[in-house]
Amino acid sequence: MFYEPGKTDHGLSKNPFNSLIIPRPIGWISSVDKAGIVNLAPYSFFNAVSYRPPIVMFSGSRGNSSPDDTHKDSQRNIEETGEFVCNLTTWDTRDAMNATASAVGKDVDELALAGLTAEASQCVSAPRVAEAPVHLECKYIKTTELPGETPSDVYCVVFGQVVGIHIKDEFITKDGQVDVGKMRPIARLGYQDYAVVNSDTIFTMQRPE
Repeated sequence: MFYEPGKTDHGLSKNPFNSLIIPRPIGWISSVDKAGIVNLAPYSFFNAVSYRPPIVMFSGSRGNSSPDDTHKDSQRNIEETGEFVCNLTTWDTRDAMNATASAVGKDVDELALAGLTAEASQCVSAPRVAEAPVHLECKYIKTTELPGETPSDVYCVVFGQVVGIHIKDEFITKDGQVDVGKMRPIARLGYQDYAVVNSDTIFTMQRPE
């Protein structure tokens, strides 16, 4: 099959695009507003984009808090405070992660709603999810707005520099490497599907000289 997005109909029951760019890491973004209310939300448009310095990004569609406020809570909080945390989602936290995707008011603390434990960060004011094995404390860099076919299709990409990294000691091997298989991180596929990385699904290839 072939179709041109925005021009021709793909003819399928659902848009297949999200099922083709896979698997996608999930950025479990915690932030706090000026009133001290915590926001925690998962974003599957998330990744690392540079190495030195380490920079990450996540992208979300415009929110609908009110006609005068089209920012998602995460974006609004981050732009106001200049800080956020990326928490690694795993098999063990999958249900809690899914719970934080609920559409609730901006005065609701999703971290508490999902029964998670807030843990103080070292370099930023936003809390970490204690149950997550890895936390990336980030300072806000900028937001880039992407064009959309309609106003509701407009996505905003938020960039942040990683200024602090927490890794639970139990996931560091004796030879000083991160044991990803033991962490069992999850990734987003299309539709309502996810994947999990474990020791059985990891393979190694050496880069050519």
